[in-house]
Amino acid sequence: MSIEQGEHCIAFGSETIAFSLTYQERKTLGITVHPDRSVSVKAPTGAEWEKIESKIRKRAPWILKQQSYFLSFEPRTPPRRYVSGESHLYLGRQYRLKVYERPGEASVKLKRGFLEVFTPDKNDTERLVKAWYKKRAEIQFPAIAEKWVQRFEKYKVSPTSTVIKWMDKRWGSCTPAGKIILNVELVKAPKGCISYVVLHELCHLLHPNHSAAFYELQTREMPDWRRWKERLEGVLA
Repeated sequence: MSIEQGEHCIAFGSETIAFSLTYQERKTLGITVHPDRSVSVKAPTGAEWEKIESKIRKRAPWILKQQSYFLSFEPRTPPRRYVSGESHLYLGRQYRLKVYERPGEASVKLKRGFLEVFTPDKNDTERLVKAWYKKRAEIQFPAIAEKWVQRFEKYKVSPTSTVIKWMDKRWGSCTPAGKIILNVELVKAPKGCISYVVLHELCHLLHPNHSAAFYELQTREMPDWRRWKERLEGVLA
């Protein structure tokens, strides 16, 4: 018996796997876990539901593992209020925010364990701090990435461009055209974590999916990548 295309779900132990089903002229069933942790299933036209469900259940451990992996790349920094006394991170170190409301030109700087903001309007603190983080990311990321880009020259690949911007769901990404995008939030993590994300995206220039070959390359270039991945999850959790 076939089932209509659209949104469906199956229970697997205590987990529920939701997925979108489409039919295509193909011989085999394909399952894809996307970076936003959504799941899409492409089945041969006329495929029976029992066979589709059986294949999804068989692949369920892999699906959940991929979803967990992508979850680790979602920034989880608690919401900030941008008030004095609040803790903010930069390159893995904590700094206490000090906001000074005074006339004159606004500025942000690090000084002896503090992130100091001078502004005529305290309501502008969030914008100023975020602008400061972006400027620091634009300095730190290229410097950290340079050695990794050079190392990947032996594979005859290099990013077409590197973009630094705020992202809600990912620490980094690599487009099919070879553009690497890095999240400004990443500048809050230690340099080793930044290197790990850069390396991860460079590996995608050779292997678009998280295949065995992808992980083999990542491990070859950074044997301790798991330690930095765990550190990233811990620091910005």
